[in-house]
Amino acid sequence: MMSTGKIIARATALILGLTLLSRFLGLGREMAIAYRFGATGTTDAFLVAFIIPYAFYSVVGMALTTAIVPVFAEYAAQGRREEAWRVLSLVVNAALVALAVAALFGVAGAPFIARALGGGFPPETLQLATVLTATMMPSIVFMGLAGIFGGILNANNIFGPPACGPAAMNVSVILSALIVAAWFGVFGLAAGAVTGALIFALVQVPALRHVGFRYSRVLSFRDPAVRQVLALMWPVALTSGVGSVYMMIDWRLASGLAEGSIAALNYANKLMQLPQGLFVLALTTAIFPTLSKLAAESRVGEMTAALQKGLKVILLLAVPGAVGLMVLREPVVTLLFERGAFDARATAMSAEALLFYGVGLIGFCLNFPLTRGFFAMRDMRTPLLVLLSTVVVKLFFNLLLVRFLAHAGLALATSLTALVNMAVLAWLLERRLPGLFDGSFFRLAGGVLAASAAMGFIVHVLDGYLAAHLPGGSLALALRVGLDIACGAAVFAAAGLILRLDEPRYLLDLVRDLSRRWAGAAVSK
Repeated sequence: MMSTGKIIARATALILGLTLLSRFLGLGREMAIAYRFGATGTTDAFLVAFIIPYAFYSVVGMALTTAIVPVFAEYAAQGRREEAWRVLSLVVNAALVALAVAALFGVAGAPFIARALGGGFPPETLQLATVLTATMMPSIVFMGLAGIFGGILNANNIFGPPACGPAAMNVSVILSALIVAAWFGVFGLAAGAVTGALIFALVQVPALRHVGFRYSRVLSFRDPAVRQVLALMWPVALTSGVGSVYMMIDWRLASGLAEGSIAALNYANKLMQLPQGLFVLALTTAIFPTLSKLAAESRVGEMTAALQKGLKVILLLAVPGAVGLMVLREPVVTLLFERGAFDARATAMSAEALLFYGVGLIGFCLNFPLTRGFFAMRDMRTPLLVLLSTVVVKLFFNLLLVRFLAHAGLALATSLTALVNMAVLAWLLERRLPGLFDGSFFRLAGGVLAASAAMGFIVHVLDGYLAAHLPGGSLALALRVGLDIACGAAVFAAAGLILRLDEPRYLLDLVRDLSRRWAGAAVSK
Protein backbone atom coordinates (compact mmCIF):
# COMPACT_ATOMS: atom_id res chain seq x y z
CA MET A 1 0.00 0.00 0.00
CA MET A 2 1.28 3.45 -0.87
CA SER A 3 2.29 5.57 2.14
CA THR A 4 0.38 8.70 3.13
CA GLY A 5 3.36 10.87 2.25
CA LYS A 6 3.63 9.43 -1.26
CA ILE A 7 -0.11 9.79 -1.86
CA ILE A 8 0.08 13.46 -0.89
CA ALA A 9 3.27 14.00 -2.89
CA ARG A 10 1.87 12.43 -6.05
CA ALA A 11 -1.46 14.19 -5.77
CA THR A 12 0.32 17.49 -5.12
CA ALA A 13 2.60 16.94 -8.10
CA LEU A 14 -0.34 16.26 -10.41
CA ILE A 15 -2.36 19.23 -9.18
CA LEU A 16 0.74 21.43 -9.28
CA GLY A 17 1.32 20.64 -12.94
CA LEU A 18 -2.29 21.30 -13.89
CA THR A 19 -2.55 24.36 -11.67
CA LEU A 20 0.65 25.68 -13.23
CA LEU A 21 -1.05 25.48 -16.62
CA SER A 22 -4.20 27.11 -15.27
CA ARG A 23 -2.34 29.94 -13.55
CA PHE A 24 -0.29 30.79 -16.60
CA LEU A 25 -3.48 30.79 -18.65
CA GLY A 26 -5.01 32.97 -15.93
CA LEU A 27 -2.12 35.36 -16.33
CA GLY A 28 -2.69 35.24 -20.07
CA ARG A 29 -6.35 36.07 -19.41
CA GLU A 30 -5.40 39.20 -17.47
CA MET A 31 -2.88 40.15 -20.16
CA ALA A 32 -5.56 39.78 -22.85
CA ILE A 33 -8.03 41.90 -20.90
CA ALA A 34 -5.33 44.50 -20.19
CA TYR A 35 -4.37 44.61 -23.88
CA ARG A 36 -7.95 45.07 -25.03
CA PHE A 37 -9.31 47.37 -22.30
CA GLY A 38 -6.35 48.58 -20.15
CA ALA A 39 -6.99 50.01 -16.68
CA THR A 40 -10.08 52.02 -17.61
CA GLY A 41 -13.65 52.56 -16.51
CA THR A 42 -14.77 49.77 -18.85
CA THR A 43 -12.47 47.32 -17.09
CA ASP A 44 -13.70 48.57 -13.72
CA ALA A 45 -17.32 47.95 -14.79
CA PHE A 46 -16.53 44.42 -15.99
CA LEU A 47 -14.74 43.51 -12.75
CA VAL A 48 -17.59 44.81 -10.62
CA ALA A 49 -20.04 42.71 -12.67
CA PHE A 50 -17.85 39.61 -12.54
CA ILE A 51 -17.33 39.71 -8.79
CA ILE A 52 -20.75 38.16 -8.08
CA PRO A 53 -20.18 34.96 -10.14
CA TYR A 54 -16.61 34.81 -8.83
CA ALA A 55 -17.84 35.17 -5.25
CA PHE A 56 -20.46 32.48 -5.80
CA TYR A 57 -17.79 30.01 -6.87
CA SER A 58 -15.48 31.04 -4.03
CA VAL A 59 -18.29 30.81 -1.50
CA VAL A 60 -20.81 28.19 -2.66
CA GLY A 61 -18.61 26.12 -4.97
CA MET A 62 -15.66 25.83 -2.61
CA ALA A 63 -17.94 25.28 0.38
CA LEU A 64 -19.67 22.38 -1.36
CA THR A 65 -16.30 20.94 -2.35
CA THR A 66 -15.08 21.13 1.24
CA ALA A 67 -18.28 19.72 2.75
CA ILE A 68 -18.58 16.80 0.33
CA VAL A 69 -15.09 15.38 1.00
CA PRO A 70 -15.55 14.42 4.70
CA VAL A 71 -19.15 13.25 4.14
CA PHE A 72 -18.15 10.94 1.29
CA ALA A 73 -15.13 9.72 3.30
CA GLU A 74 -17.48 8.69 6.10
CA TYR A 75 -19.82 6.77 3.76
CA ALA A 76 -16.89 5.11 1.98
CA ALA A 77 -15.28 4.06 5.28
CA GLN A 78 -18.56 2.33 6.20
CA GLY A 79 -18.81 0.57 2.82
CA ARG A 80 -21.89 2.57 1.79
CA ARG A 81 -20.77 3.90 -1.60
CA GLU A 82 -24.10 3.24 -3.32
CA GLU A 83 -25.89 5.28 -0.68
CA ALA A 84 -23.23 7.96 -1.09
CA TRP A 85 -24.10 8.34 -4.79
CA ARG A 86 -27.74 8.89 -3.90
CA VAL A 87 -26.78 11.53 -1.34
CA LEU A 88 -24.57 13.31 -3.84
CA SER A 89 -27.38 13.28 -6.42
CA LEU A 90 -29.60 14.94 -3.84
CA VAL A 91 -26.92 17.58 -3.26
CA VAL A 92 -26.48 18.20 -7.01
CA ASN A 93 -30.21 18.59 -7.62
CA ALA A 94 -30.86 20.77 -4.58
CA ALA A 95 -27.93 23.02 -5.48
CA LEU A 96 -29.04 23.29 -9.10
CA VAL A 97 -32.49 24.52 -8.09
CA ALA A 98 -31.10 26.95 -5.51
CA LEU A 99 -28.48 28.33 -7.91
CA ALA A 100 -31.02 28.81 -10.71
CA VAL A 101 -33.29 30.78 -8.40
CA ALA A 102 -30.34 32.86 -7.22
CA ALA A 103 -29.38 33.62 -10.82
CA LEU A 104 -32.88 34.84 -11.62
CA PHE A 105 -32.87 37.09 -8.58
CA GLY A 106 -29.44 38.32 -9.62
CA VAL A 107 -30.62 39.31 -13.07
CA ALA A 108 -33.61 41.15 -11.62
CA GLY A 109 -31.49 42.84 -8.97
CA ALA A 110 -28.60 43.82 -11.27
CA PRO A 111 -29.20 47.60 -10.85
CA PHE A 112 -29.06 47.32 -7.06
CA ILE A 113 -25.96 45.08 -7.16
CA ALA A 114 -24.10 47.43 -9.50
CA ARG A 115 -25.03 50.46 -7.40
CA ALA A 116 -23.96 48.75 -4.18
CA LEU A 117 -20.53 47.78 -5.55
CA GLY A 118 -19.83 50.68 -7.91
CA GLY A 119 -21.73 53.55 -6.39
CA GLY A 120 -18.77 55.87 -6.93
CA PHE A 121 -18.75 55.31 -10.71
CA PRO A 122 -19.75 57.99 -13.19
CA PRO A 123 -23.31 57.38 -14.54
CA GLU A 124 -22.20 55.82 -17.83
CA THR A 125 -19.83 53.39 -16.09
CA LEU A 126 -22.52 52.47 -13.55
CA GLN A 127 -24.99 51.74 -16.35
CA LEU A 128 -22.45 49.52 -18.10
CA ALA A 129 -21.78 47.65 -14.86
CA THR A 130 -25.53 47.05 -14.44
CA VAL A 131 -25.97 45.50 -17.90
CA LEU A 132 -22.81 43.38 -17.51
CA THR A 133 -23.98 42.12 -14.12
CA ALA A 134 -27.25 40.84 -15.59
CA THR A 135 -25.40 39.33 -18.56
CA MET A 136 -22.96 37.30 -16.46
CA MET A 137 -25.34 36.21 -13.69
CA PRO A 138 -26.18 32.79 -15.27
CA SER A 139 -22.56 31.73 -14.79
CA ILE A 140 -23.18 31.24 -11.05
CA VAL A 141 -25.18 28.10 -11.88
CA PHE A 142 -22.28 26.57 -13.82
CA MET A 143 -19.65 27.58 -11.27
CA GLY A 144 -21.71 26.12 -8.44
CA LEU A 145 -22.02 22.80 -10.28
CA ALA A 146 -18.29 22.86 -11.01
CA GLY A 147 -17.63 23.13 -7.28
CA ILE A 148 -19.87 20.14 -6.52
CA PHE A 149 -18.31 18.00 -9.24
CA GLY A 150 -14.86 18.91 -7.96
CA GLY A 151 -15.80 17.86 -4.43
CA ILE A 152 -17.06 14.47 -5.62
CA LEU A 153 -13.88 13.84 -7.59
CA ASN A 154 -11.54 15.04 -4.84
CA ALA A 155 -13.32 12.74 -2.37
CA ASN A 156 -12.37 9.88 -4.71
CA ASN A 157 -8.75 11.13 -4.91
CA ILE A 158 -9.27 12.32 -8.50
CA PHE A 159 -7.68 15.75 -8.81
CA GLY A 160 -6.92 16.21 -12.51
CA PRO A 161 -10.28 17.25 -14.05
CA PRO A 162 -11.18 19.77 -11.30
CA ALA A 163 -7.76 21.35 -11.78
CA CYS A 164 -8.22 21.40 -15.58
CA GLY A 165 -11.54 23.24 -15.35
CA PRO A 166 -10.10 26.70 -14.57
CA ALA A 167 -7.59 26.30 -17.40
CA ALA A 168 -10.40 25.63 -19.88
CA MET A 169 -12.36 28.59 -18.52
CA ASN A 170 -9.34 30.87 -18.92
CA VAL A 171 -8.93 29.81 -22.56
CA SER A 172 -12.53 30.83 -23.21
CA VAL A 173 -11.99 34.28 -21.67
CA ILE A 174 -8.69 34.80 -23.53
CA LEU A 175 -10.27 34.01 -26.89
CA SER A 176 -13.25 36.23 -26.16
CA ALA A 177 -10.99 39.14 -25.14
CA LEU A 178 -8.73 38.87 -28.18
CA ILE A 179 -11.26 37.89 -30.85
CA VAL A 180 -14.92 38.29 -29.85
CA ALA A 181 -14.37 41.60 -28.03
CA ALA A 182 -12.92 43.09 -31.21
CA TRP A 183 -16.50 43.07 -32.62
CA PHE A 184 -18.71 43.16 -29.55
CA GLY A 185 -16.55 45.04 -27.06
CA VAL A 186 -16.81 44.22 -23.37
CA PHE A 187 -20.05 42.27 -23.96
CA GLY A 188 -18.04 39.76 -25.99
CA LEU A 189 -15.75 39.40 -22.98
CA ALA A 190 -18.78 38.84 -20.72
CA ALA A 191 -20.11 36.13 -23.04
CA GLY A 192 -16.72 34.42 -22.93
CA ALA A 193 -16.80 34.43 -19.13
CA VAL A 194 -20.22 32.73 -19.07
CA THR A 195 -19.15 30.17 -21.66
CA GLY A 196 -15.99 29.47 -19.69
CA ALA A 197 -18.00 28.79 -16.54
CA LEU A 198 -20.09 26.22 -18.44
CA ILE A 199 -16.94 24.54 -19.76
CA PHE A 200 -15.53 24.46 -16.19
CA ALA A 201 -18.44 22.24 -15.14
CA LEU A 202 -18.69 20.07 -18.26
CA VAL A 203 -14.99 19.16 -18.37
CA GLN A 204 -15.44 17.19 -15.13
CA VAL A 205 -18.41 15.08 -16.25
CA PRO A 206 -16.43 12.24 -17.92
CA ALA A 207 -14.38 11.76 -14.75
CA LEU A 208 -17.57 11.54 -12.68
CA ARG A 209 -18.69 8.60 -14.77
CA HIS A 210 -15.24 7.04 -14.44
CA VAL A 211 -15.38 6.99 -10.61
CA GLY A 212 -18.81 5.37 -10.75
CA PHE A 213 -21.03 8.31 -9.90
CA ARG A 214 -24.63 7.30 -10.49
CA TYR A 215 -26.92 10.25 -10.94
CA SER A 216 -30.49 9.94 -9.63
CA ARG A 217 -33.39 12.27 -10.32
CA VAL A 218 -34.21 12.78 -6.66
CA LEU A 219 -34.88 16.08 -4.94
CA SER A 220 -35.39 16.79 -1.25
CA PHE A 221 -34.24 19.68 0.85
CA ARG A 222 -35.26 17.82 4.01
CA ASP A 223 -33.24 14.65 3.52
CA PRO A 224 -30.94 14.08 6.57
CA ALA A 225 -27.88 13.62 4.36
CA VAL A 226 -28.53 16.89 2.54
CA ARG A 227 -28.91 18.61 5.87
CA GLN A 228 -25.60 17.09 6.97
CA VAL A 229 -23.85 18.55 3.94
CA LEU A 230 -25.51 21.91 4.54
CA ALA A 231 -24.50 21.82 8.21
CA LEU A 232 -20.87 21.36 7.18
CA MET A 233 -21.18 23.78 4.27
CA TRP A 234 -22.64 26.93 5.75
CA PRO A 235 -19.70 27.82 8.05
CA VAL A 236 -17.31 27.24 5.15
CA ALA A 237 -19.50 29.37 2.89
CA LEU A 238 -19.62 32.17 5.41
CA THR A 239 -15.86 31.92 5.93
CA SER A 240 -15.22 32.20 2.19
CA GLY A 241 -17.96 34.79 1.89
CA VAL A 242 -16.26 37.17 4.29
CA GLY A 243 -13.24 37.21 1.97
CA SER A 244 -15.50 38.07 -0.95
CA VAL A 245 -17.14 40.80 1.12
CA TYR A 246 -13.66 42.23 1.72
CA MET A 247 -13.17 42.45 -2.04
CA MET A 248 -16.57 44.03 -2.54
CA ILE A 249 -15.79 46.67 0.07
CA ASP A 250 -12.48 47.39 -1.66
CA TRP A 251 -14.22 47.69 -5.03
CA ARG A 252 -16.83 50.03 -3.56
CA LEU A 253 -14.23 52.33 -2.03
CA ALA A 254 -12.03 52.17 -5.15
CA SER A 255 -14.98 53.13 -7.38
CA GLY A 256 -14.78 56.63 -5.91
CA LEU A 257 -11.05 56.95 -6.63
CA ALA A 258 -9.24 57.59 -9.92
CA GLU A 259 -10.46 55.75 -13.02
CA GLY A 260 -8.80 52.36 -13.29
CA SER A 261 -8.24 51.91 -9.55
CA ILE A 262 -10.29 48.70 -9.45
CA ALA A 263 -8.47 47.38 -12.51
CA ALA A 264 -5.07 48.18 -10.96
CA LEU A 265 -6.02 46.35 -7.76
CA ASN A 266 -7.23 43.39 -9.82
CA TYR A 267 -4.07 43.08 -11.92
CA ALA A 268 -1.84 43.38 -8.85
CA ASN A 269 -3.96 40.88 -6.94
CA LYS A 270 -3.70 38.34 -9.76
CA LEU A 271 0.09 38.65 -9.78
CA MET A 272 0.20 38.31 -6.00
CA GLN A 273 -1.88 35.14 -6.26
CA LEU A 274 0.60 33.43 -8.59
CA PRO A 275 2.82 31.99 -5.83
CA GLN A 276 -0.28 31.16 -3.80
CA GLY A 277 -2.13 29.51 -6.66
CA LEU A 278 0.79 27.67 -8.20
CA PHE A 279 1.64 25.62 -5.13
CA VAL A 280 -0.43 26.42 -2.05
CA LEU A 281 -3.73 25.46 -3.64
CA ALA A 282 -2.22 22.29 -5.12
CA LEU A 283 -0.66 21.11 -1.85
CA THR A 284 -3.68 21.99 0.30
CA THR A 285 -6.14 20.34 -2.09
CA ALA A 286 -4.04 17.18 -2.15
CA ILE A 287 -3.50 17.02 1.59
CA PHE A 288 -7.07 17.79 2.68
CA PRO A 289 -8.57 14.30 2.09
CA THR A 290 -5.63 12.78 4.00
CA LEU A 291 -6.07 15.21 6.88
CA SER A 292 -9.79 14.40 6.98
CA LYS A 293 -9.05 10.67 7.06
CA LEU A 294 -6.45 11.00 9.83
CA ALA A 295 -8.77 13.22 11.85
CA ALA A 296 -11.66 10.76 11.45
CA GLU A 297 -9.40 7.96 12.73
CA SER A 298 -8.14 10.13 15.66
CA ARG A 299 -4.53 9.85 14.48
CA VAL A 300 -3.63 13.28 15.80
CA GLY A 301 0.13 12.85 15.71
CA GLU A 302 0.19 11.83 12.06
CA MET A 303 -2.21 14.64 11.16
CA THR A 304 0.01 17.17 12.92
CA ALA A 305 3.11 15.91 11.11
CA ALA A 306 1.41 15.95 7.70
CA LEU A 307 0.03 19.46 8.16
CA GLN A 308 3.32 20.80 9.52
CA LYS A 309 5.24 19.48 6.54
CA GLY A 310 2.80 21.20 4.23
CA LEU A 311 3.06 24.49 6.15
CA LYS A 312 6.85 24.36 6.02
CA VAL A 313 6.94 23.89 2.28
CA ILE A 314 4.43 26.71 1.77
CA LEU A 315 6.51 29.00 3.98
CA LEU A 316 9.57 28.07 1.97
CA LEU A 317 7.89 29.33 -1.20
CA ALA A 318 5.75 32.19 0.10
CA VAL A 319 8.47 34.32 1.69
CA PRO A 320 10.90 34.49 -1.26
CA GLY A 321 7.91 34.84 -3.58
CA ALA A 322 6.70 37.88 -1.66
CA VAL A 323 10.13 39.47 -1.59
CA GLY A 324 10.66 38.83 -5.29
CA LEU A 325 7.32 40.36 -6.29
CA MET A 326 7.92 43.44 -4.16
CA VAL A 327 11.44 44.04 -5.49
CA LEU A 328 10.58 43.39 -9.15
CA ARG A 329 7.09 44.86 -9.17
CA GLU A 330 7.65 47.53 -11.83
CA PRO A 331 9.58 45.48 -14.43
CA VAL A 332 7.20 42.52 -13.95
CA VAL A 333 4.05 44.61 -14.45
CA THR A 334 5.62 46.40 -17.42
CA LEU A 335 6.69 43.13 -19.06
CA LEU A 336 3.36 41.38 -18.60
CA PHE A 337 0.80 44.12 -19.15
CA GLU A 338 2.15 47.34 -20.70
CA ARG A 339 0.91 47.06 -24.26
CA GLY A 340 -2.23 47.96 -26.16
CA ALA A 341 -4.60 49.97 -23.97
CA PHE A 342 -2.48 49.36 -20.85
CA ASP A 343 -0.26 52.45 -20.54
CA ALA A 344 2.49 53.70 -18.20
CA ARG A 345 -0.09 55.17 -15.80
CA ALA A 346 -1.74 51.79 -15.43
CA THR A 347 1.68 50.21 -14.82
CA ALA A 348 2.50 52.65 -12.03
CA MET A 349 -0.88 52.12 -10.33
CA SER A 350 -0.67 48.31 -10.55
CA ALA A 351 2.95 48.17 -9.36
CA GLU A 352 2.13 50.31 -6.34
CA ALA A 353 -0.73 48.00 -5.38
CA LEU A 354 1.48 44.93 -5.91
CA LEU A 355 4.06 46.31 -3.47
CA PHE A 356 1.54 46.44 -0.65
CA TYR A 357 -0.15 43.15 -1.54
CA GLY A 358 3.26 41.52 -1.22
CA VAL A 359 3.41 42.49 2.46
CA GLY A 360 0.66 40.00 3.24
CA LEU A 361 1.59 37.13 0.91
CA ILE A 362 2.69 34.91 3.80
CA GLY A 363 -0.68 35.37 5.44
CA PHE A 364 -2.59 34.72 2.20
CA CYS A 365 -0.63 31.49 1.65
CA LEU A 366 -0.79 30.07 5.19
CA ASN A 367 -4.42 30.95 5.91
CA PHE A 368 -5.69 28.38 3.41
CA PRO A 369 -3.99 25.26 4.89
CA LEU A 370 -4.59 26.48 8.46
CA THR A 371 -8.30 26.79 7.74
CA ARG A 372 -8.37 23.35 6.12
CA GLY A 373 -6.76 21.94 9.27
CA PHE A 374 -9.87 22.95 11.22
CA PHE A 375 -12.18 21.76 8.43
CA ALA A 376 -10.53 18.32 8.44
CA MET A 377 -11.58 17.99 12.10
CA ARG A 378 -15.11 19.09 11.11
CA ASP A 379 -14.62 22.33 13.00
CA MET A 380 -16.10 24.76 10.51
CA ARG A 381 -16.99 27.46 13.02
CA THR A 382 -13.61 28.46 14.43
CA PRO A 383 -12.19 29.80 11.12
CA LEU A 384 -15.48 31.60 10.54
CA LEU A 385 -15.43 33.27 13.94
CA VAL A 386 -11.79 34.27 13.47
CA LEU A 387 -12.51 35.77 10.06
CA LEU A 388 -15.58 37.61 11.33
CA SER A 389 -13.53 39.03 14.19
CA THR A 390 -11.11 40.55 11.68
CA VAL A 391 -13.84 42.39 9.77
CA VAL A 392 -13.46 45.35 12.11
CA VAL A 393 -9.69 45.24 11.57
CA LYS A 394 -10.16 45.27 7.81
CA LEU A 395 -12.63 48.17 7.87
CA PHE A 396 -10.38 50.18 10.20
CA PHE A 397 -7.31 49.73 7.99
CA ASN A 398 -9.34 50.42 4.84
CA LEU A 399 -10.76 53.71 6.03
CA LEU A 400 -7.45 54.79 7.51
CA LEU A 401 -5.07 53.89 4.71
CA VAL A 402 -7.20 54.80 1.69
CA ARG A 403 -6.90 58.44 2.75
CA PHE A 404 -3.11 58.39 2.48
CA LEU A 405 -2.36 55.76 -0.16
CA ALA A 406 -5.58 55.72 -2.27
CA HIS A 407 -6.02 52.32 -3.95
CA ALA A 408 -2.66 51.09 -2.63
CA GLY A 409 -3.97 51.69 0.89
CA LEU A 410 -6.74 49.16 0.20
CA ALA A 411 -4.10 46.62 -0.83
CA LEU A 412 -2.10 47.25 2.35
CA ALA A 413 -5.24 46.94 4.49
CA THR A 414 -5.95 43.55 2.92
CA SER A 415 -2.40 42.39 3.63
CA LEU A 416 -2.41 43.49 7.26
CA THR A 417 -5.76 41.80 7.84
CA ALA A 418 -4.47 38.54 6.32
CA LEU A 419 -1.48 38.58 8.68
CA VAL A 420 -3.70 39.13 11.72
CA ASN A 421 -6.01 36.32 10.62
CA MET A 422 -3.03 33.99 10.11
CA ALA A 423 -1.64 34.68 13.58
CA VAL A 424 -4.95 33.98 15.32
CA LEU A 425 -5.63 30.80 13.32
CA ALA A 426 -2.14 29.47 14.02
CA TRP A 427 -2.47 30.10 17.76
CA LEU A 428 -5.84 28.35 17.95
CA LEU A 429 -4.81 25.39 15.80
CA GLU A 430 -1.67 24.84 17.89
CA ARG A 431 -3.94 24.29 20.86
CA ARG A 432 -5.78 21.53 18.97
CA LEU A 433 -2.64 20.02 17.43
CA PRO A 434 0.19 20.38 19.96
CA GLY A 435 3.61 20.53 18.36
CA LEU A 436 2.36 21.93 15.06
CA PHE A 437 4.53 25.01 15.52
CA ASP A 438 7.53 23.57 17.31
CA GLY A 439 11.16 24.63 17.32
CA SER A 440 11.84 23.13 13.89
CA PHE A 441 9.11 25.28 12.34
CA PHE A 442 10.46 28.52 13.79
CA ARG A 443 14.04 27.60 12.89
CA LEU A 444 12.90 27.15 9.31
CA ALA A 445 10.99 30.44 9.43
CA GLY A 446 14.07 32.31 10.63
CA GLY A 447 16.26 30.70 7.99
CA VAL A 448 13.80 31.46 5.19
CA LEU A 449 13.51 35.10 6.28
CA ALA A 450 17.30 35.47 6.34
CA ALA A 451 17.74 33.79 2.94
CA SER A 452 14.93 35.88 1.42
CA ALA A 453 16.42 39.13 2.75
CA ALA A 454 19.77 38.29 1.16
CA MET A 455 18.03 37.36 -2.08
CA GLY A 456 15.99 40.59 -2.13
CA PHE A 457 19.02 42.82 -1.59
CA ILE A 458 21.11 41.20 -4.31
CA VAL A 459 18.23 41.12 -6.80
CA HIS A 460 17.51 44.81 -6.13
CA VAL A 461 21.14 45.72 -6.85
CA LEU A 462 21.29 43.51 -9.94
CA ASP A 463 18.02 44.88 -11.34
CA GLY A 464 19.25 48.44 -10.99
CA TYR A 465 22.44 47.55 -12.84
CA LEU A 466 20.60 45.75 -15.63
CA ALA A 467 18.07 48.59 -16.01
CA ALA A 468 20.94 51.04 -16.52
CA HIS A 469 22.92 48.95 -19.01
CA LEU A 470 20.41 46.96 -21.06
CA PRO A 471 18.70 48.59 -24.07
CA GLY A 472 14.98 49.24 -24.20
CA GLY A 473 12.38 46.94 -25.68
CA SER A 474 10.39 43.90 -24.63
CA LEU A 475 13.14 41.37 -25.30
CA ALA A 476 15.65 43.26 -23.18
CA LEU A 477 13.08 43.64 -20.41
CA ALA A 478 12.31 39.91 -20.54
CA LEU A 479 16.04 39.18 -20.32
CA ARG A 480 16.35 41.56 -17.38
CA VAL A 481 13.50 39.94 -15.44
CA GLY A 482 14.73 36.45 -16.33
CA LEU A 483 18.23 37.19 -15.06
CA ASP A 484 16.80 38.74 -11.89
CA ILE A 485 14.70 35.64 -11.18
CA ALA A 486 17.53 33.23 -11.96
CA CYS A 487 19.90 35.15 -9.73
CA GLY A 488 17.33 35.32 -6.94
CA ALA A 489 16.69 31.58 -7.09
CA ALA A 490 20.42 30.85 -7.01
CA VAL A 491 21.03 33.19 -4.08
CA PHE A 492 18.10 31.77 -2.11
CA ALA A 493 19.22 28.18 -2.79
CA ALA A 494 22.79 28.99 -1.74
CA ALA A 495 21.59 30.71 1.42
CA GLY A 496 19.37 27.71 2.15
CA LEU A 497 22.35 25.37 1.90
CA ILE A 498 24.42 27.59 4.15
CA LEU A 499 21.58 27.68 6.69
CA ARG A 500 21.02 23.91 6.28
CA LEU A 501 17.35 24.08 5.38
CA ASP A 502 16.01 20.55 4.79
CA GLU A 503 12.61 21.33 3.26
CA PRO A 504 13.96 21.94 -0.28
CA ARG A 505 14.46 18.17 -0.43
CA TYR A 506 10.71 17.72 -0.12
CA LEU A 507 10.22 20.02 -3.09
CA LEU A 508 12.68 17.94 -5.10
CA ASP A 509 10.70 14.81 -4.17
CA LEU A 510 7.54 16.42 -5.56
CA VAL A 511 9.32 17.27 -8.81
CA ARG A 512 10.63 13.71 -9.11
CA ASP A 513 7.16 12.29 -8.45
CA LEU A 514 5.67 14.55 -11.11
CA SER A 515 8.34 13.53 -13.63
CA ARG A 516 7.83 9.84 -12.90
CA ARG A 517 4.07 10.21 -13.16
CA TRP A 518 4.30 11.86 -16.57
CA ALA A 519 6.92 9.35 -17.71
CA GLY A 520 4.74 6.45 -16.57
CA ALA A 521 1.75 7.90 -18.39
CA ALA A 522 3.80 8.24 -21.57
CA VAL A 523 5.02 4.63 -21.34
CA SER A 524 1.48 3.32 -20.72
CA LYS A 525 0.33 4.97 -23.92
